[in-house]
Amino acid sequence: MQRKIIHIDMDAFYTSVEQRDNPALRGKPVAVGGVKRGVVTSASYEARVFGVRSAMPSSIALRKCPQLQFVGARFDVYREVSQQIREIFFEYTDLVEPLSLDEAYLDVTENKKGIFSAILIAQQIRQKIEAKTRLTASAGVSVNKFVAKVASDINKPNGIKVILPEEVVPFLETLAIEKFHGIGKVTANKMNRLGIHNGKNLKEWSELDLVRMFGKTGRYFYKIVRGEDSRDVNPNRIRKSIGAERTFNEDIFSVDLMFEKLKIIAENLFRSIEKSENYGRTLTIKIKFSDFQIITRSKTANRDIIRLQDMVTIIKELLYQNMENGVGVRLLGVSISNLRNEEDSLPRQLEFDFW
Repeated sequence: MQRKIIHIDMDAFYTSVEQRDNPALRGKPVAVGGVKRGVVTSASYEARVFGVRSAMPSSIALRKCPQLQFVGARFDVYREVSQQIREIFFEYTDLVEPLSLDEAYLDVTENKKGIFSAILIAQQIRQKIEAKTRLTASAGVSVNKFVAKVASDINKPNGIKVILPEEVVPFLETLAIEKFHGIGKVTANKMNRLGIHNGKNLKEWSELDLVRMFGKTGRYFYKIVRGEDSRDVNPNRIRKSIGAERTFNEDIFSVDLMFEKLKIIAENLFRSIEKSENYGRTLTIKIKFSDFQIITRSKTANRDIIRLQDMVTIIKELLYQNMENGVGVRLLGVSISNLRNEEDSLPRQLEFDFW
């Protein structure tokens, strides 16, 4: 049976929630994130016109758009809205694979309402989301996860794109290479230099040549340009790790101060782990320097790390390993993996309002 897959993606989710709840922000360039040393977590469409994008340092965003208004993240609100949206998904199918708070795959090949048309289901879901949350969502509808994901970006914001089975290959052949999900900016630039500008160009390469040029991901490129994606919509994605991090307003140059900050981050993280009783054995610290270089250091214990003091001891060991005073650090993070209950939920990152 030909599968019917929908990819739902909320439009500028975090900033849309902020504009919904604060009329003064509507129609204006808005970013969720930190003003001084933070990064843009989400940018409104009004801000994107100026080139403001997610993960962009706030200082650069302000240079691109001096009138940009920053607001602090309210993740408790975003999670609440996300849950409302997922309740709508489950009205139609239990095969829902959330990718984040604001997007998910749905397999509606067989659905609870017995609706034959996946297009109709996508339209109903979008209408219900807007009615319940006063927010808009875009949707892609096709035969597999890859094509549905690509399709959902085509008519953003507040749009829907349907790619029928017989349209998949012609659609991918004319698609610009940077629009392929899984092909990032660096890879797209490399492909352009090789004369690969669209799907048709990519399709001319053999699998062997793609592997030679791009490594094992070459096999992925070979398949997706032909519309081949057999991955199931998985409602039980494995949680691989849980972590927390903090970006600082000013660089930290003292290793001892870094350790104090990491202890605070670890305390927040441990409270969440203790509450869920989902302990893990591998602890990782993340250090981002002032030049944006990132290093990680990890240690795996013989058993679950069930005490905060054990976390702190490992953090101290990892941090003071070849770390010297005088090196500027702008971000620190702690994460736990090899979790006891890996079937629980999604991989996730704890967000704390440190702006």
